[in-house]
Amino acid sequence: MQLRACTERRQCPADAELKAPRRKAAAAMDYRITSLEQLVTLWTDIYNPEGKPDWSHILPYYDEHIVFRDAVQEIRGKAEFAAMTERLVARAGSLAMEVRNTARDGNILFLEWVMTLSFKKYPKSSVYGASRLTLNEAGKIVEQRDYYDLWGDIFDNIPRFGPAYRRFMRRKFG
Repeated sequence: MQLRACTERRQCPADAELKAPRRKAAAAMDYRITSLEQLVTLWTDIYNPEGKPDWSHILPYYDEHIVFRDAVQEIRGKAEFAAMTERLVARAGSLAMEVRNTARDGNILFLEWVMTLSFKKYPKSSVYGASRLTLNEAGKIVEQRDYYDLWGDIFDNIPRFGPAYRRFMRRKFG
């Protein structure tokens, strides 16, 4: 590599030559899921233990027509999905994710996870769940279905209420 010194404030020709290949590489970046390991890395990088979660690096891997569904909502389209992630970040005091198990069958990927979250006034709760993701032909996530026991996992961490809820569930459904 050849080093050149520039004394003027404007960009050196050498700098432009060095940055051009990087710009082309970024523009040609192929945002596609190619392996389960790649997905796990992207997924776990969302949750930063030092600060708020950030979905910006994984959003390019979602199709524009993503259909997301969980126990609370159904969302259609990448813009609505991104807005949902921003609402979650705004509400949560902390949010962490541990991926426990994974599986893949063709274009269907499964992640089993534990999400630990706290809301501003409440203690931390662990929600145990799984996500099924469907990839389209371009390797983009076109469907995501999250499965979890929202009420049970959160109610377990509310003093006096958690045990009462579990007794009720055992009597009625156990």
